[in-house]
Amino acid sequence: MITGNVLGPVVSGIAAAAVAASASPAVAAGGGGLRPVVERLTGPDGAPGALARVDGRDGRQVAAAGVADVRTGAPMNPRSRFRIGSATKTFTAAVVLQLAGEGRIHLDAPVERYLPGVVRGADNDGRRITVRQLLQHTSGLPDVLDHLSPLEVLKDPLRHWDAQELVDIALPHPREFTPGEGWGYSNTNYLLAGMIIGRVTGHPYGDEVRRRVIVPLGLHDTFVPRDAPGIPGPHPRGYVRPGSDLVDITRLNPSVAGAAGGMISSAADLDRFLAALLRGRLLKPAQLREMLHTRPTGRASGSAYGLGLQWLPATDRPGCPHGFWGHDGDMLGFSVRTAATMDGRQATVMVNLNPGGGPALDEAMDDALPTALCGPARPPAPEAGG
Repeated sequence: MITGNVLGPVVSGIAAAAVAASASPAVAAGGGGLRPVVERLTGPDGAPGALARVDGRDGRQVAAAGVADVRTGAPMNPRSRFRIGSATKTFTAAVVLQLAGEGRIHLDAPVERYLPGVVRGADNDGRRITVRQLLQHTSGLPDVLDHLSPLEVLKDPLRHWDAQELVDIALPHPREFTPGEGWGYSNTNYLLAGMIIGRVTGHPYGDEVRRRVIVPLGLHDTFVPRDAPGIPGPHPRGYVRPGSDLVDITRLNPSVAGAAGGMISSAADLDRFLAALLRGRLLKPAQLREMLHTRPTGRASGSAYGLGLQWLPATDRPGCPHGFWGHDGDMLGFSVRTAATMDGRQATVMVNLNPGGGPALDEAMDDALPTALCGPARPPAPEAGG
């Protein structure tokens, strides 16, 4: 679910997991340029393991480093599946936009039209907040993750969480701003978007994601697992560090994230999904334009957010003069970054530690994706008179 404050970022294109223990050597398939990326992610202050993948017209690079399992020392498999956290939001938004293209959802209609009585409050938020504002994080609704501690989830990681239950945790708290007058990342928005998909289609959001996205694109590593706590196929263990020690949180009921962050995928599938999305294979031209119509987030990165996709500038990266599109994703045990350029390159980075990695790993993750996708940053210009 879950970018931001509690669970950390997730991105496709590169996957990395790192532990503070010594890492095994990086392995790569034509991925010499990615080796430094994954080795930094699994360094002394990093995660147990990490993986990265870049796809483009010039071919493919894949690299992995560190371990998938700190108990057995098994190496990280670059073909691993993992929890993708908030990168799920892009899949959810794509389904909502498909329904908009079919005339079944109107982006500027109030949430109340589709979920009567669900978004309550003294200001009748459900009558004021639109579907578009949910997808763009301009609703002002509080983020459920500000009011649900990861420690509470860790106490009973296999319990089921209903989307309505999670929304009800968030809604009693003050609104961040008047709808449409600010920007604030909130997982509550996408829990509601998933509920709208269910109400409009009569099927759980995951069934619609599978029918409309996963099957048509042949994403064989991608799943919406509902309550299933395991990760099918080859996968690393996922870890958190609530204190000084690592805790294995691989088995987790993903209903705690739902349409905001509950999916499983791989670097290969995330790259394929973003490529198809930006090339117009999933959305009609009008809906793709809506998705890519952004507003500034106000973050120091200079990012702007569309409908389930974020744009980031890369002015210090000669390989990405026009920036790139993607999404972060954090879920207990995993941190992901995924992104693509409009000229046909995609990258994903993943680490199997979240949260608890510390500032050094956070900094490495922030640099990993643009380095993999766009190349190293341009050296700073020398100071005048230097």
